[in-house]
Amino acid sequence: MSIFANVEVGPPVEVFALNQACLKDSNPNKVNLGVGAYRTNEGKPWILPVVKKAEAAIVADGSLNHEYLPVLGMDNVTNAATTLLLGDESEAIKSKRAFGVQCLSGTGALRVGAEFLCRILKRTTFYYSSPTWENHHKVFVYAGFAEPRTYRYWHQERRGIDFEGMIEDLKGAPEGAVIILHACAHNPTGVDPTQEQWKKIADVCEQKKLFPFFDSAYQGFASGDPNKDAFAVRYFVERGFELFCAQSFAKNFGLYNERIGNLTIVQKNESTKAAVASQITLLIRGMYSNPPAFGSRIVNLVLNDATLRAEWMECIKTMSSRIITMRKALYDELVALKTPGTWEHITQQIGMFSYTGLNEKQVDILIKEFSIYLLKTGRISMCGLTENNVKYVAKAINEAVTRASSKI
Repeated sequence: MSIFANVEVGPPVEVFALNQACLKDSNPNKVNLGVGAYRTNEGKPWILPVVKKAEAAIVADGSLNHEYLPVLGMDNVTNAATTLLLGDESEAIKSKRAFGVQCLSGTGALRVGAEFLCRILKRTTFYYSSPTWENHHKVFVYAGFAEPRTYRYWHQERRGIDFEGMIEDLKGAPEGAVIILHACAHNPTGVDPTQEQWKKIADVCEQKKLFPFFDSAYQGFASGDPNKDAFAVRYFVERGFELFCAQSFAKNFGLYNERIGNLTIVQKNESTKAAVASQITLLIRGMYSNPPAFGSRIVNLVLNDATLRAEWMECIKTMSSRIITMRKALYDELVALKTPGTWEHITQQIGMFSYTGLNEKQVDILIKEFSIYLLKTGRISMCGLTENNVKYVAKAINEAVTRASSKI
C-alpha cells in the first residue's frame, strides 16, 4: 500500500474554485467578482506602463546576472519599501530602529514574521478580525501559533465596523498577544477605522501590551495616496510601538506572480537589530533560502528613480479612481432599481473589495442563475465591474434581493 493512500483530499480554496468555475462557464454574460486582482474597464489584467519601462531597462542591462540575492533581500528594495511605509521623515528610520526584509510578497512577509514571533519570541496567541482574509488563520497556525482568536469587526445591520465590539475584544486579549491589523482597505469588508478610532485602538494595544502586526496589501492602491493609506502604521510607530508590517507589491505594482514583498520591523532601539536580523536569516534559510530577483529589481528601479516613481503614482491613481467610479456606478444602478435595503456602504467602503451584505442564498442565485461569481460571504471584487456589465450585475442583485425579501 502506498504511504499516501490515507491522505485525504483537502477542501477547495473558495476563490480559486470560483475562478475555475467561471472559466468553464459558457454564459457570455458571466462576471467574475471573486478574483482579487485589478482589471481594466475591458476586464483585462493591466501591466502598469511604468512596470513595462522598468522591465525593459532590466532586460537591457548587460551587467545583471542570476546570482543568488542575500537571504534578507536587496538593501535598495527593503530600504525603499520601508521608507514608502513609514515616510521620508520617519524618526524610526533615521535612528535605524526600523529595517526591512525582502519576502515572498505579503503572504511571505506574514509567514516570516509569524515564524519569528512564535519560534523566537514564543508567542502563542494571535487575533484576527471577524471577518478577515482567509489566509491569515492558515499562515499563523502553520507557523506554530496554538491559540487563534478573533475580534469583532463587521456589523451586519449597520453595514460597517463594529468598533465597540472590536475594542471590547481587544481589551480582553492576554498580554503579549499578536494582533493582526489591516493597514488600509480592509479585506474583505472595505471598511477602515477612522483616524480617531485608530488612536483608540492604539490606546488599547498600549494598555494591554499587545503586539501589532499590520498587513499592508494595498498602500496607494486604496485611496491613490500612499501617505494617506499609511496613516495607521505611521501613527503606531510615532506612538513608540514595536511592530511588524507585511507589505505586498502585488496590487499596487500589479506584480502578482513575481512575489515581491517586504517585512518592516520597528524596534525600540537599534541595538536589537543585529540579533533580530540574524534569527530571521536562519528562519528564511530554512524555508526558501533567499528571495527571487526580478520583481525586486522592478520595485527597486521604480521607487528609487524620481521620474519612474512619479509615473507609478499616476498609475495607482488610475487604478484607485476606476474602483471608486465602479462603486458609484453600482450604487446608482441599485438605487435606480429601488433594490430593497440600504446600499450606501458600497460607496463608503474603500479599496478592492466590497462587503455587499448579500447572504448565501442570494449569492447562490447570482452564481447559478446569472453566472455572477462571488464569495459566499457576499464579498465582491470591485475590479470585476466594468461599464459594460455593471447594469447586468445590479439587475441580478436586485432580482436576488427582491426574491429573497418577498419570501420573508
